[in-house]
Amino acid sequence: MTTTDTSGAAGGVGSPGGTHGTGIPESGDTGVGPVALDGADWRGVAAEDADDVTADMGLGLRTRSRRLLGSLLRSHQRALRWLVAVVLVENAARLAIPYLVKIGIDLGIPPIQAGEGSRTLVTVTAVVLVCVVVQAFARAEFLLRSGRIGQQVVLELRRRLFRHFQRLSTAFHDRYTSGRVISRSTSDIDALEEMLDSGFDGLVTAVLTMVGTATVLLLLDLELGLVALLAFPPLIWLTRWFRRESALTYRRTRETVAAVIVHFVESMTGIRAVQAFRREPRNEEIFAEVNEDYRRANERAFRLVGLFMPGIKLIGNVTIALVLILGAYRALDGEVTVGTLAAFLIYLRQFFEPMQEVSQFYNTFQSASAALEKISGVLEERPQLADTEHPVPLPVAHGRVALEDTSFEYVPGRPVLAGLDLSIPAGQTVALVGTTGAGKTTIAKLVSRFYDPTSGRATLDGIDLRELADDTLRRHVVMVTQENFLFAGTIADNIRFGRPDATDEQVRESAAAIGAHTFIEALPQGFDTQVETRGGRLSAGQRQLVAFARAFLADPAVLILDEATSSLDIPSERLVQRALRTILAERTAIIIAHRLSTVEIADRVLVLEHGQVVEEGTPAGLIAAGGDGRYAALHDAWIESLA
Repeated sequence: MTTTDTSGAAGGVGSPGGTHGTGIPESGDTGVGPVALDGADWRGVAAEDADDVTADMGLGLRTRSRRLLGSLLRSHQRALRWLVAVVLVENAARLAIPYLVKIGIDLGIPPIQAGEGSRTLVTVTAVVLVCVVVQAFARAEFLLRSGRIGQQVVLELRRRLFRHFQRLSTAFHDRYTSGRVISRSTSDIDALEEMLDSGFDGLVTAVLTMVGTATVLLLLDLELGLVALLAFPPLIWLTRWFRRESALTYRRTRETVAAVIVHFVESMTGIRAVQAFRREPRNEEIFAEVNEDYRRANERAFRLVGLFMPGIKLIGNVTIALVLILGAYRALDGEVTVGTLAAFLIYLRQFFEPMQEVSQFYNTFQSASAALEKISGVLEERPQLADTEHPVPLPVAHGRVALEDTSFEYVPGRPVLAGLDLSIPAGQTVALVGTTGAGKTTIAKLVSRFYDPTSGRATLDGIDLRELADDTLRRHVVMVTQENFLFAGTIADNIRFGRPDATDEQVRESAAAIGAHTFIEALPQGFDTQVETRGGRLSAGQRQLVAFARAFLADPAVLILDEATSSLDIPSERLVQRALRTILAERTAIIIAHRLSTVEIADRVLVLEHGQVVEEGTPAGLIAAGGDGRYAALHDAWIESLA
């Protein structure tokens, strides 16, 4: 079933088991620090689920966003200083042209009228052409350099975001939907890219033009300049209104587009279930709702722009009309020259034209700001399972696994494991059986260190897993699940997934060792066969054999199989069973299975109930014990299910 909820599981990412905290150290520096707001913890992605954004909270989010943007631009300071120099030259050339027009009218035309020649006018015209050429070259240089910086910033941000998403723990990804991950990585980055590519240069030029023009207006004619300044109060009021309203509107726009992406991704990812349960009409209804929310948010944004931009133009035209009327009377009285009035009107037009660009930039800026708030929230999340600063070396692992007085809870107050003690000698194969919710998969996740214990510790060869470097742990402990996820690429690529440097010969030997080479070599391209999306060209049994070959090639000291055969039919399971005996030889193994045919190859069986071991022994010994034994009862029920 799909959902339009973009907040993840109940409690949000900020609930226990979540991962927000301070920034992570430089191996994964994100440039974002923690922000505490309104006396509550709105750090990380928690702010995405806020119903109302208070003024203090908005300020904190903007501070966090600016900090991120500053960290992205820090390495480009030299280039930015050069851009400032270029844009100053460009604006100086632009501002000089109206003044040259004044000189041309006041000093160039009278000599022509008096028959004294046109040298002055020609000279002024030549200088105007030089200014135009300088302005053009400076503009081109600014656009090229700023575009290059913008693309480098976006490239760095994508790299940080992708790396950080990979480093965040499974607890985060359990709550933060894949649709939101995609929204942060695509539409939000696109919004920032649009601002850097097309909006930022317009803003810089517009601001410098307006400041420079306002200064020249006052110097050119103080009385006309003061009349022009009458436009400032309504301009300031209109701009503040637009800034306030658009900030809320574009934050809403980013939220609604995320909802659209979430629903689309979940529907397409689960398309088989959607079609199997004839869910298409209901999904279309939900999509129509979230799509309509997105349309309304965008319509609101366009409505604001539709009021702001004509308002700016109206104020500008009214101001120009007032200046023209007053200037004409003063020119008739000889108080100002015609050249001064012409230059003043050109400058005034130059002053108000950038206001249109500023309004368009605001449109882009608010969208990018809302996107940057969400991206910075993700980058502020700290991996729950951060590497220790002083890892204990473990070059060779024997595979002795233990849980010592271990407790764990996904939700505070609801323990899944309570004070569990478990020891697995090196080289032993242990099967965990029990009803759903007994704690089997939780034990597997703790041994794999997808989670840390709430109390107690999990160890490998007597070393607390939290004291091992992550790459060391992943090299020695591998988990194979029923999902047997295959990535786009060839079969060989998927087998060498855990060892990218493995040779083709090593890949083939691993496949042969677990019996997968027969079906692989029968395929048209053999090991070079493309598996397509999620291994769609292979059967469930074939996908599982590829996953086993991948684990065999990784050669871990500890192998965990979590319901690795649950989705297989009987013939496929028999094929996989033969592979299991090979892959489990001479290594520690933890098997979680409801199918007891898989459990029969174990050296030892642990029966779990409510997070505690209630029965243990060899498979044959527990069956022979009979009576009220739990494993014997499970075995009898399994035999009956096969009848």
